[in-house]
Amino acid sequence: MVYMCLDYCPPCFSDDDNSEEGLTTIHSGRHEYAFSLELPQTPLATSFEGKHGSVRYWVKAELHRPWLLPMKTKKEFTVFEHIDINTPLLLSPQAGTKDKTLCCWFCTSGPISLSAKIERKGYTPGESIQIFAEIENCSSRMVVPKAAIYQTQTFYAKGKMKDVKQLVANLRGESLSSGKTETWNGKMLKIPPVSPSILDCSIIRVEYSLMVYVDIPGAINLSLNLPLVIGTIPLHPFGSRTSSVSSQCSISWLGMGLPERPEAPPSYAEIVTEEQRQSCLDVPAAREELDGPLFAYIHEFRFQPPPLYSEIDPNPDHASRTEERRLDACPSR
Repeated sequence: MVYMCLDYCPPCFSDDDNSEEGLTTIHSGRHEYAFSLELPQTPLATSFEGKHGSVRYWVKAELHRPWLLPMKTKKEFTVFEHIDINTPLLLSPQAGTKDKTLCCWFCTSGPISLSAKIERKGYTPGESIQIFAEIENCSSRMVVPKAAIYQTQTFYAKGKMKDVKQLVANLRGESLSSGKTETWNGKMLKIPPVSPSILDCSIIRVEYSLMVYVDIPGAINLSLNLPLVIGTIPLHPFGSRTSSVSSQCSISWLGMGLPERPEAPPSYAEIVTEEQRQSCLDVPAAREELDGPLFAYIHEFRFQPPPLYSEIDPNPDHASRTEERRLDACPSR
């Protein structure tokens, strides 16, 4: 399917001043014509070779000769639609949890639970995905936790659709017997050189996913799919530090949730009652004479709430004069 075709005819110059108008005479020898073509500003799908279709770009040149067949040649070139993974959507963690209970006739064994998380959704080829997972086997069977990256190619033509799923990379964990639990604290799975994701093409779509699953003999596997986007612009350093810190602070595998926000401290009204505050304001005169006015000043503001950060000093001139007196009284000056 050809959905873009650009034609260009280079200007021809005559080497013969006596040539007829409209005809060009080129003498024998080597002749070069420099030309350039600007790609459209509209998004172009990334070059891709699939099982049932492909996205290709090439430049084709033809030389027409009188009384002879034209000479043709073409040269392919690669186009990349850049995908920047440094976006909030692609930097967000991906997580999920599933469980399954095995049944055989009238016998029911304990459940098998799986929880998995990765620190972000976007990656580039050559990076390694840190997988955090917890697998608990309460069944009576021996199970094996595994992880794999899959590429899904979807082709659209004449109102029909066809999918092709291919394995990109995988890893295998340790076998778990009944009653055992295994935890992956950042198990690494490297992404090999693959084509970037194609998400905006009308005829071909290329998507990736990370499948963390439990291989159960004699039963359907317990699997958990986490979507991936393979981009072309790698992660910035500040994004890496942020994502790594977030992954270390969110190891809550039973609930697989983000850390709960701490509760706000209680208000002053909940700690100090109005009666306590009024009782401290009613200071006897005799006590003031004995301890001096400084005690009364401190006692008056004992249970007062601190000022807000947005409040401005009501006496800025008084504060500046006080500071000047302190500087004048300093012995070092």
